Amino acid sequence: MNPNGQILTPAERDELSLTVLATHRLEEQYPSLEHQHETASLGMWLFLATEVLFFGVLFLGVGVYRHAYPVEFEKASERLNWVIGGVNTLVLLTSSLAMALAVHAAAGGRRGPLVGWLGLTAALGLVFLALKGLEYYLDYRENLIPGWRFDEGEWVSRDGLRPDQVAHVKLFLVFYWVMTGLHGLHVLIGIGVISTLLVLARRGAFSARSHAAVEVAGLYWHFVDVVWLFLLPTLYLLGTHRLGGG
Repeated sequence: MNPNGQILTPAERDELSLTVLATHRLEEQYPSLEHQHETASLGMWLFLATEVLFFGVLFLGVGVYRHAYPVEFEKASERLNWVIGGVNTLVLLTSSLAMALAVHAAAGGRRGPLVGWLGLTAALGLVFLALKGLEYYLDYRENLIPGWRFDEGEWVSRDGLRPDQVAHVKLFLVFYWVMTGLHGLHVLIGIGVISTLLVLARRGAFSARSHAAVEVAGLYWHFVDVVWLFLLPTLYLLGTHRLGGG
């Protein structure tokens, strides 16, 4: 029954149960919802610290080898499609704004805006992956895949490199595929998490007092966007580029 003594329908009972769960779901090991919320945020920050170490090693590797082989790395960078990379940067920045607004809506207990902003964030993530897929296809056509589709003679005849320098071009491209591939995987995971939150938000699973999951997901999504902001200059903007990349 509701507070007025009326019998609730099954749908109303489910909604009431979710509301109670969102407002009062306190695990027994925590003294308060606030402490539980802070612990969840700390856990995500610790996880992101390990991610910084993981990506940091890759960025350090690019920096060291770029210093050792500046000509080869710049020649390889010139072949990347910086236009798609730039557009994807705008896409991710917009998605970060949408995610921040989703967290703000969750903190205010506004279900409608929360659902909308989460949906926009996930949609922009899909746009990013679609553009990245297009870029990978263009890379395939440009013979930029070491060990599978790569023409060593082209770098000698067209770019004026010596045969012994081509191996360093391959090294740069390996960094490119590994780093952007891992980043794309993180984006895909983020889309999955945000989509799950979207379903829960539509069912009323979050409230102004209990929305730690949205905030934690926001931290993760912002981290993914920051990684891309470092990938763009590290990989795409090393040398002089022609309009349109390639």
